[in-house]
Amino acid sequence: MIVASDVRSGLVIQLDRDLYKVEAARLHKGGGQAGATVHLTLRNLRTGNVTERRLRPTEKLEDVVLERLTAEYLYEDTERCYFMDVESYEQLEVPKRMLGDRLAFLQPNMRIDMELLEGRPVDVLFPATVDLKVASTGPGVHESEATYKPAVLENGIEILVPQFIKTGDTVRVDVQTRKYVERVKA
Repeated sequence: MIVASDVRSGLVIQLDRDLYKVEAARLHKGGGQAGATVHLTLRNLRTGNVTERRLRPTEKLEDVVLERLTAEYLYEDTERCYFMDVESYEQLEVPKRMLGDRLAFLQPNMRIDMELLEGRPVDVLFPATVDLKVASTGPGVHESEATYKPAVLENGIEILVPQFIKTGDTVRVDVQTRKYVERVKA
C-alpha cells in the first residue's frame, strides 16, 4: 500500500479492480479551509483511456509491481500485435487498443520494453523518440517566411519538418507529441 501523496509518474496502481499507470501526479496545497489534494492523471492499462482523479494525500492506494522484459516486434493482425521475448523466445500478444496512437511507431524487428503482470503484458514502453524516413515532402522554399513544411513519414504520419529536409532523409520524431526533433545523420 502507498499513500496518495507518495504517488509518482510511472507507478502502476490498482483502483476499482483495474490497473492504471500514473501519467502525472501533482500535489495541490490547500488554502484556507480547503485541504490539500493529489491530482492524478491515470491511463487505464486495459482500455488505454486516460482519466483524472483527485484524492486526499492520506488516502491509501494499492501499488502493483510489474515484471519488465525486452521484446522484439514481429507482426500484427486485425486485433493484436505480436512480440517475441528476446531471452526466452516466447511469443506475446498485445491488443492493439493497448498501444493506442503509439501503434504507428512500431517498426519491424524493433526492440521495445514491456511490463507484465503474472506473465501477461499490461503495457508497452515506447522510447521517447523514433527515427523514421521521410517518404515525401515538397521542395524547400527559400523566399518563404514559413520555417516548416509538411512531410509524410514511412509510417504514414504527417508532421511538420524544417525547409531543409528532403524526401529520403531520416528524421527523429517525438513519439508522444508526434513532432520533429532533429535530422539523423547517415
